[in-house]
Amino acid sequence: MKHTTILIVAGEVSGDMHAAELVREINKARPGISFFGIGGSNMRSVGVDTLYSTSKMAVMGFTEVLLKYPFFRKVFNDILNQVEIRRPDAAILIDYPGFNLRLADELHDMGIKTIYYVCPQVWAWHQSRIKLMAEIIDQLITIFPFEKKYFENTSLPVEFAGHPLANRMPSEESVTKEDIPWQGKPRIALLPGSRVHEIERIMPAMWAAARLVEKQEPEAAFVIAAPSRKIEEIIRDEIRMLSDGPKKYSVVTGKTTSILGQADAAMVASGTATIETALMLCPMIIVYKTTALTYLLGKMFIKVDHIGMVNILAGSEICPEFIQKAAAPDALANAILPLLQDTDTRRKMIEDLRSVKTALGSENASRKAAEIVIETLDR
Repeated sequence: MKHTTILIVAGEVSGDMHAAELVREINKARPGISFFGIGGSNMRSVGVDTLYSTSKMAVMGFTEVLLKYPFFRKVFNDILNQVEIRRPDAAILIDYPGFNLRLADELHDMGIKTIYYVCPQVWAWHQSRIKLMAEIIDQLITIFPFEKKYFENTSLPVEFAGHPLANRMPSEESVTKEDIPWQGKPRIALLPGSRVHEIERIMPAMWAAARLVEKQEPEAAFVIAAPSRKIEEIIRDEIRMLSDGPKKYSVVTGKTTSILGQADAAMVASGTATIETALMLCPMIIVYKTTALTYLLGKMFIKVDHIGMVNILAGSEICPEFIQKAAAPDALANAILPLLQDTDTRRKMIEDLRSVKTALGSENASRKAAEIVIETLDR
């Protein structure tokens, strides 16, 4: 039998984690498959031959993409050259639509079976992509339950696997036992993002808001969650440059889930982190700032009423959103203060978050996605 080889491409940190779990489950079900492509440390830990790292690929916003366009063009061409050389049996493309949909188009022309995992947000913008996706993709695997309906009038096979974070959550016991250096109560988590530009724009507002909260709650403790050592250093550098902040704070790396499990409430940068926070049933406010150009273009094209994924899933603003100028320190502080005590606002938000958690699925999403991949390989 011919040895099976799969191209797998994840251009962001969250995609790297999802991809690694998927590869692990595929290897359990069908050992011996070789993987190569774009990924990070998680994918390398499960044996993927990564030609480029996600750390070089992860950018946010139109202006950042334009500045790195020559690099992306080089990566794109190098991947296609490797496909010509290695002739993989299939490709698994994970989210990252600006790059991966163009890659899918080329792979389709080359006769490579293509599986797309984590659907591009066609329900928010670029609904024109639906027709294209149906033409160039062989199987779509979604992580949100409502996405399948957008492809009902196409021939594209679509399966909902569940959200990978749903089965990644640790037990309540392990979360409470994790040693997090809180220095008082109430406990407030700060999640300013996982990209440099996000942190530079969002951290100042969160930091100033934390100081305002401290004035109302003198014993309050703050923990800033960093996904990696590199991001931890960026956060610490940012704090050093900022003026007056809270007295009781720590920066903790690699323990975001436990931090959220122990926190009374959180300020969270819009993105995957809002899903993780929801799954831990931690009340939150959602913060986002980007460049003026990216924001204006987004306003023109994005067709959803909310920016936070948790609110999009709920169909209403269950967690307050503060975007651009609205993300002022006093507004953030005033919004999070009612979440720190046993208030009606806090109880209602937890109840709504519980509904979102249920909608994200309870079975092992990565295992389900692996089953779909193998079925597609055999089809």
